[in-house]
Amino acid sequence: MSPKNSNDNTAKIIKKYQSKWDKNYPIKYYFEPRQGLAFARKCAIKKAKSELIGFLDDDNLPFPNWVTAAYTFGKSHGKVGAYGGQSHGIFEVTPPANFERVASFFALKKAKEAFCYNEKYNCVYKRLYPAGAGIVIRKQAWLKSVPETVCLPQTAEDLEMLSHIRNNGWEIWFIPEMEIEHKISKHRLEKDYLIKFFHSNGLTRYQTRMLNYSQWQKLLLMPFHLINDLKKIIVHLLKYHSVLQTDIIAIGELNLLLAIFYSPINNFWQYMKNSRKNILKLALSILKNQKIIFAEPLRKVHRTGF
Repeated sequence: MSPKNSNDNTAKIIKKYQSKWDKNYPIKYYFEPRQGLAFARKCAIKKAKSELIGFLDDDNLPFPNWVTAAYTFGKSHGKVGAYGGQSHGIFEVTPPANFERVASFFALKKAKEAFCYNEKYNCVYKRLYPAGAGIVIRKQAWLKSVPETVCLPQTAEDLEMLSHIRNNGWEIWFIPEMEIEHKISKHRLEKDYLIKFFHSNGLTRYQTRMLNYSQWQKLLLMPFHLINDLKKIIVHLLKYHSVLQTDIIAIGELNLLLAIFYSPINNFWQYMKNSRKNILKLALSILKNQKIIFAEPLRKVHRTGF
């Protein structure tokens, strides 16, 4: 286990389990001080001794055959860098009407046939990937593909990680025999949570869209994406305007579309903000070094004077 700089009682709980654990396979705990899912996974992958590494969230319950199915597929498909399976929602309360329209945002997926994402979603404009919950990563694929520092925020870390693995020549697969139950708590289906959730997801869309493009392609594609995103907003308003006060799924979708439209502007603003911070740090560093340079001769003069 590798908590992402958590400050709860995770360590104490794990120690309690370790003291009573009598299985042949040990429970190991590693603390990752850096905040973020990618850092926690990176820590786990570096520490792991196995060729195949499975990741389960704290709200995931794997089926009894999950490990067997994951291991069997991974050992028989050497070119696969990452793969996931079915995720069934276990809801604390009945989900709102039309929840199926947004189920994929909650890492829920059902399918009967196995498929390779590289082949099914080959078009660069529409590259989809399995959810991070319940995913299995080949250690070699991660170490050779994923950079030390991620660029995208936590809501899109999985996409960035899988994009790097795929772009490095590894296959990404969906395996229906790998099944987990995903517990969805009550508060995650409330209006306020859904608005914030979809808004944060939408703000990362520009970055996830541009992962596979060069700089000059990004500039050419941006106007087309803005026009298409504006069109989707208008269509959504025309279709659901009469229920936007009561249908929380339609409200969530609208917030998603608005955030997607705004995401290029937000990305540019964040870039300028970070650039100003970096310039300020550089200036302060230069000034600090200059003080050291000027102070050193003065100290020498002071010492020789006596």
